[in-house]
Amino acid sequence: MSDPASTPSRRPGEAALASLGYAAPAVDPADSSPHAFPDGGTWRTEIPSVEGPEALAAVLKEATRLDVPIHRISQGSGVWMLTDSEITDMVGACAEAGAELCLFTGPRGTWDIGASTRSLSGGAGLRARGHGALAGCVEDALRASELGVRCLLVADEGVLWLLHRLRAQGTLPADTTFKVSALIGPVNPASVAVHERLGADSVNIPSDLTLEHLTEIRRSSGVPLDFYLEAPDDLGGYVRMYDAAELIRRGAPIYLKFGLSKAPGIYPYGGHLRDLTLQSAKERVRRGRLALDLLARLGADRGMSPLGSRLPGPLHRFPATEAD
Repeated sequence: MSDPASTPSRRPGEAALASLGYAAPAVDPADSSPHAFPDGGTWRTEIPSVEGPEALAAVLKEATRLDVPIHRISQGSGVWMLTDSEITDMVGACAEAGAELCLFTGPRGTWDIGASTRSLSGGAGLRARGHGALAGCVEDALRASELGVRCLLVADEGVLWLLHRLRAQGTLPADTTFKVSALIGPVNPASVAVHERLGADSVNIPSDLTLEHLTEIRRSSGVPLDFYLEAPDDLGGYVRMYDAAELIRRGAPIYLKFGLSKAPGIYPYGGHLRDLTLQSAKERVRRGRLALDLLARLGADRGMSPLGSRLPGPLHRFPATEAD
């Protein structure tokens, strides 16, 4: 990336448009987020949909080849779709690369027996239906934790609250972090603040939110946000590459997620989807390189957290125990 000291920050096409009488309005400093990660950084990177050890190896190799720094690797099929040895292999590989590994918890609505998720309304979506699904998510969290995983993806507010309480009582390690999935991403300042208080350490907000929406969220919550610069088609297929610098300025602390549109779904992953999964995994890294190059050209690549950084810093919580 470019030397921050030698490249002033600018907006895309700024000088050329101004010369033709189409100058953009001045940046309002009040729109800038006052928050940052505890290491002082304002943004981190994430490669999603890394479904097993082989895909992870492909991602790490491509990241080395293209010089793409990765703070977090996330998986979407779920803990229960991986063997113990696969999980421990991924934990070891991520530790060696200095990246956080995040695995999805438990059964969720779209793979359950309920029909409402397949209706036009979408029903309860990805949430855990009934006590059995809730228990499955908790079981996944406990198993993953015992195998060394310290970041868990959740798609249900009740699951989030229970896992946070288990963390507070010491059943889950204190340094475990919880990431709210894009599949239930909150869309307003109050709902983001509620997820933070329920135990979220990062919240994936939908990629169709406007820049002004990010500013509104940052006036009520400092929880790290996860944001697809390019969203999968089942999340809208939005491409926000040219917004990257503004997303950082308004949304910090933020994880820039390098997703992939126009790619078939791969959840739940199995060997029958191997070639597609490996090719799409490598392409997500390439998308990351494109985003980093764009930030560098705009002089907006400063402020990235050091590799290996993973904790969110102090956050607001509801009382997790009766004593609280």
